[in-house]
Formats: sequence, structure tokens, C-alpha cells
Amino acid sequence: MDNNPLNDLFDALSNEMQSVDELINNRMFSEHAPLIQNLTNHLINAGGKRLRPLLTLAAANICNYRAKYHIHLAAIVEFIHTATLLHDDVIDESLKRRGRPTANRLWDNKSSVLVGDFLFARAFQLMVETESLKVLDSLSNASAEISESEVLQMSLSQNLSTSKDQYMQVIRGKTAILFASACEVGGLIAEAKNEHVEALRLYGEALGISFQIVDDFLDYTGNKSNLGKNIGDDFREKKITLPIIYSLQKKNNTNYLFWKRTLEKGHQKIEDFEIAQKVLIDDGSLDKTRLDAIYWSNIAKSQLKFLPESQFNKLLVKLTDYVVARVS
Repeated sequence: MDNNPLNDLFDALSNEMQSVDELINNRMFSEHAPLIQNLTNHLINAGGKRLRPLLTLAAANICNYRAKYHIHLAAIVEFIHTATLLHDDVIDESLKRRGRPTANRLWDNKSSVLVGDFLFARAFQLMVETESLKVLDSLSNASAEISESEVLQMSLSQNLSTSKDQYMQVIRGKTAILFASACEVGGLIAEAKNEHVEALRLYGEALGISFQIVDDFLDYTGNKSNLGKNIGDDFREKKITLPIIYSLQKKNNTNYLFWKRTLEKGHQKIEDFEIAQKVLIDDGSLDKTRLDAIYWSNIAKSQLKFLPESQFNKLLVKLTDYVVARVS
């Protein structure tokens, strides 16, 4: 997949992204605690996709916004996302992210949690500067829902009775809500028509759901370059993701006992991940997961039809296709 529309989107927004980076670097600075900038730089400059801030800028451009506060919004979205990654890596006891040691491994858990809190606080300071209650409402609700969904996911850990509805609730809150808000606030700051703001929100939500389902699929089939983390991390962390839920629905007793030993009880052997991959391929669970990702990407694209035609609208269509092309 050489033609990555994410690169095209970045190129089209390169000047604005440069302003976003300058604002991020400015607001990361702490005169009294340089660890904040060192730790945040480690994560933000680790080669992430920068997808969420790009969505905010694209949404503002689609709605013909011509002022400066979409730069603030893109920085806010990146701060919130980075804060959640710092907290996630502590909760999951992760050792690597995007092929590099995690911040909690290089420094420690306390530093990661506190810097994550600092970034949330900085995000709220930037929200206030936009002087938009609607923007504050969207992003603050997203922040609260992210935290709530983290707690829900933790409570469902290693629980083989986790339902698809519970899984969807987790990924809507952990992933899709920030995608939705990132797109919505681009319309809100432009004071776009209500139907355009709603279309942007629904586009972001569906894209986020598709994006997360693709990640869960790739954890059993992908490689480091298209996943940004170690393959099999979800399995080793005993997470009950959509492929596992579909496999358990088959009610195959041999497979159920395998999942019970490896995920519920956490007794894993070196060869178990390869066995897990084979089970999910053989019982059709991975293919069913792939079809779900495509279903949600189609919902996302359908919302773009309600928005004004523009260069960025076309780029978002291509981007949505690219997200699921990773599972084709």
C-alpha cells in the first residue's frame, strides 16, 4: 500500500500541522519540570499517524473555517490522545509502542501517569482559549467517556462472557469518541450548519470504530509496521477483543477450553499465540471481524455525502478506504 492517503492529507495540511506542532511544543514546555517535555516528546515524536489532529483540521477546512482556533483544537486532540496512551501503557504494562520502549519503561509508571494528567490539564486550558462552550462540551464529554471506558475495559479483562455489545461500548468510548469529537469540533468552531456538524461527528465515530476493529484484527494477523505495536499484545494482555468474542460464540468446546486457559486463567505457553491465530482463522472469526470493519467504514463514507464537496472530503473518502485496506 504505497499510496497512503494519510500522507496526502498531511501534505495538504502541512502548513497548519506545522502550526499545530509549534503550539504543542510551546504548551509542553515546563520551566520547573523538564521531564514533562522529555517524556511527551518521546511519545509525540515516535512516528505516530497524527490522524486525529489531521481530522480536526480537515473538518474545519471542509466547513470553510478561516480563523486560527482549529490549530488549538488539533493540538487539544493530540494532547488528549497522548495522555490516554501514557495511561494505557501503564495499565497494560506495555513495554513497546510504535517499535520503541514505552515511556513507563524508560522512566516509570508514576511519571507517565502524572505527565498524562498534565497533558489533560493543558488540553482544557486550550479549550477555554477558544471561547466556545460547544467545543468545550464536546471535548470534555469525550475525555470523560474515554476514562469511563478504560474502567469498563479493565472490569471486563479476562472475562470470557464479555458480549459484543460490551465490546462495542468499550471501543466507542476508548477510540471512537475522540475520533468523533475531533471531527465534530472542526465543524463547531466554523459555526457550520447543524447537519454538517452531525455528519462530521457520525463520520468520526464510524471511522473510529472501524479503525479499532482493524487494530484488533491485525493483532492476530498483522506486522509491526502496520500496527505500531507488537503483534499478539492483546493476546498476551488477555484482552477479550472482537475476534475472541466471535470464536466463543461458536461454542466449540476444545477452543473454549483453550481460551479459558490462555485468557481467563492466563496460563500461556510459547506456542499458544500461533495456536490462537490458527483457531481464529479456522473458525472464521477473523473473517467475520474483517467484514465488521468494512461495514463501519462504509457507514463513515456515507456521512461524507452530507458535507460540502471539497478536496478534503475526497481525501477523507480515500482515507476511510485505506483504514480497511489493511485487512483486505
